[in-house]
Amino acid sequence: MTGTALDALASAGLDHRVIRHGPVRSLAEAAAARGVEIPDVVKTIVVRRGDDDFLFVLVPGDRVISWPKLRALLGVSRLSMPDASEAKAATGYERGTITPYGSLKPWPVIADERLRGREITLGAGEHGVAVAVDADASVAGLSGTFADVTDPEPAR
Repeated sequence: MTGTALDALASAGLDHRVIRHGPVRSLAEAAAARGVEIPDVVKTIVVRRGDDDFLFVLVPGDRVISWPKLRALLGVSRLSMPDASEAKAATGYERGTITPYGSLKPWPVIADERLRGREITLGAGEHGVAVAVDADASVAGLSGTFADVTDPEPAR
């Protein structure tokens, strides 16, 4: 599947750097393997608004989706996360590899505003492979929007 994501990035004309790092078991391991800080490991979360209606939310590695903020932004009262098989059917990618690039459908993209002006890393459609991109150029190229849609990761 990596070819699909990387082909989509190339055809979008977006400057990017491919990072092949092998298996990781946590965000901290992913950050170390990618040579970046945890906030720059961006989680691409698939969110369901309704039947066959999804969107991608780009979340910094040290934050989580704020469901009240996201519902208010979208003007809906209910959102959910699809299970792994439904997410794969909607995107073509397995959990842990999901990226908006090369998805089966070009679902809308909302990026947390804290990603503005940063170089971020995203999954590239295959375990152990990521891409580093300029967040502003990436979100613009995906016709996405920036918004305050996250909260700090809760302390464990």
